[in-house]
Amino acid sequence: MRSPWLNKLSVIFGPRPPFSWLLLCFVSVLALIAVFGSSSSNSFDSVPSTPVPEIYPNYRRLKEQAAVDYFELRTIASGASRQREFGLCSKERENYVPCYNVTENTILGFKDGEEFDRHCEVSGQGNWCLVRSPKDYKIPLRWPAGRDVIWSGNIKITKDQFLSSGSMTKRIMLLEENQIAFHPEDGLIFDGVKDYSRQIAEMLGLGSDSEFFQAGVRTVLDIGCGFGSFGAHLVSLKLMTLCIAAYEATGSQVQLALERGLPAMIGNFVSRQLPYPSLSYDMVHCTQCGIVWDKKEGMFLMEMDRLLKPGGYFVLTSPTSKPRGGSTGMKKRNMLTPLEQFTEKICWSLIAQQDDTFIWQKTVDAQCYSSNRKNDVPLCKEGYDAPYYRALVPCITGTSSKRWIPIQNRSSSSDLSSAELEVHGKFFSQEDFFEDLQVWKLALKNYWSLLTPLIFSDHPKRPGDEDPLPPFNMLRNVMDMNAHYGGLNAALLEERKMVWVMNVVPVRARNTLPLVLDRGFLGVLHDWCEPFPTYPRTYDMLHADGLLSLLTSERCGLMELFIEMDRILRPEGWVVLSDKLGVIELARAHATQIRWDARVIDLQNGSDQRLLVCQKPFLKK
Repeated sequence: MRSPWLNKLSVIFGPRPPFSWLLLCFVSVLALIAVFGSSSSNSFDSVPSTPVPEIYPNYRRLKEQAAVDYFELRTIASGASRQREFGLCSKERENYVPCYNVTENTILGFKDGEEFDRHCEVSGQGNWCLVRSPKDYKIPLRWPAGRDVIWSGNIKITKDQFLSSGSMTKRIMLLEENQIAFHPEDGLIFDGVKDYSRQIAEMLGLGSDSEFFQAGVRTVLDIGCGFGSFGAHLVSLKLMTLCIAAYEATGSQVQLALERGLPAMIGNFVSRQLPYPSLSYDMVHCTQCGIVWDKKEGMFLMEMDRLLKPGGYFVLTSPTSKPRGGSTGMKKRNMLTPLEQFTEKICWSLIAQQDDTFIWQKTVDAQCYSSNRKNDVPLCKEGYDAPYYRALVPCITGTSSKRWIPIQNRSSSSDLSSAELEVHGKFFSQEDFFEDLQVWKLALKNYWSLLTPLIFSDHPKRPGDEDPLPPFNMLRNVMDMNAHYGGLNAALLEERKMVWVMNVVPVRARNTLPLVLDRGFLGVLHDWCEPFPTYPRTYDMLHADGLLSLLTSERCGLMELFIEMDRILRPEGWVVLSDKLGVIELARAHATQIRWDARVIDLQNGSDQRLLVCQKPFLKK
């Protein structure tokens, strides 16, 4: 039996042929007649004796359709959606990341690490083109096989770079010269990742690292991905772990982690805040991440304090050093003295030390910052927390937030408690919240059934219950480009899909990111008029509900957005866009220009909402 929902689908095949000027004029006249006719209807409506029982609703729908047609015609007349396919970029841009031009930044005078930072304000647009895949690129293996074995041709890290990494190659194996295999139990830390993770748990007074979740640790910010082994282990413990690392022109940690299906993004806080709100993470972890934490008068530590939830942990593993002569322990003690002095000022307590690993805990007492007179660090002004790459400042924030809830006080359930939901009551009622979850559960089933190449086939058969479960290709890295409350993420978890979601909240939408993060999900603020901080081909599926309508009034055009989506989407990856009919039709024209297969889906629910389902082809040119 086929799905009843699929039997109702009306699939609009193929891009429309170009409009002739005669047809354009004809439809324009119809649109103008409908628009100018509204004045007549208003005069009729003012006469009480004129009955309009059944004609008016049909007429109103006609006016709405005319307005949609007018919007589309205006776009076509401006030349924005002419059916001209974009060409491929040069080979030099295979790993192109906009806003990260180290050479240009250095010439402009950025230094001390800022040359590796994000500088969209100085980056030129350049010519539009589609970032090509490397010659030896292959579709990643399905999860979880793709976590432990990747194609070496898919990343910028070369075999020579691996071989020159010394002892690291003991834990990495090259297979048949085109694959890199990772030992799940090994890593770059001591005797292995599992032992290291267990050591941290014991330092926190836990029986094993499987108790992290019950102890309130659900989300981890891992600074420096390495080969992603620590993040892969934490993900296996059901801890949402986001790895951030600075942009690297070669040998990218972030690119490698994403290729393995692990959450990661380019993130640097040399001079600017990270794009997350205060009180975002339960644990911040740094192992040999190369950051001198007491530089800039402790502002790096203050940024970590901003991101940590009350009662959260800062785990620092310093490099093992064996100086000639003298006491190694005394040298370590002297090295950490500035850290210990500053952490006291920001109300952190050093709760454990073992070998080269140190663990601090952030206070649960918000009054500590103002009552501790040893504290030379001021509190930030109220309303300061709008962290979209704004400059680092020497102050403490988040102490007056209603979200100041110690991580140890939360229930072991993955759902928010009623008290936690009330904190976010300005966004919704609790009834709306649970209704939103049900809506996304149904939507997910519909989306999932469409992720098959059959949707683009002229064959009359459509996928049904008797077909193999789609998608036939691997989906692991998913981005929700307009996440709202994180409902799609929640639905994916409930359906036990083996994916993770990067929940993106646009900077000009309601800032629901604190709610998304408090649900234990990953998320980030982003301005979609700018490129996303990731490497090419790092997401398997992009989803956006209402984003296109949100951006129609922005300073940027939708074409820039589609070019960027194509950059971060891997070949044979999927795009699902939900929006109003007029905007979806425009989006389909843009999808055709960047060579995507695209179909508009009418759900026949009586609204003007449509789905645009697209798949990026594997261009081998």
